[in-house]
Amino acid sequence: MKKVLLLVAVVATLGLASCNNAQVQAEKARQDSLAEVARLDSIAKAQADSIQAVIEAAEAAAADSLGEVAEEAAALTNQ
Repeated sequence: MKKVLLLVAVVATLGLASCNNAQVQAEKARQDSLAEVARLDSIAKAQADSIQAVIEAAEAAAADSLGEVAEEAAALTNQ
């Protein structure tokens, strides 16, 4: 009878230990997921900023080109 009670106590202890370990692992996985989401969000923001900078540079270049064309046309009409 003592052996049976000892076996039940050991099984119960191991069961509790494994449940606690699973909970710790689940929390770690959750934290890892949140960190990955933050990393991907940071990458997406950097890409969006880069795209915006390229768009602004292209707009500035187009405005400069248009200004040069206008100046050349004005110079040709004034000759």
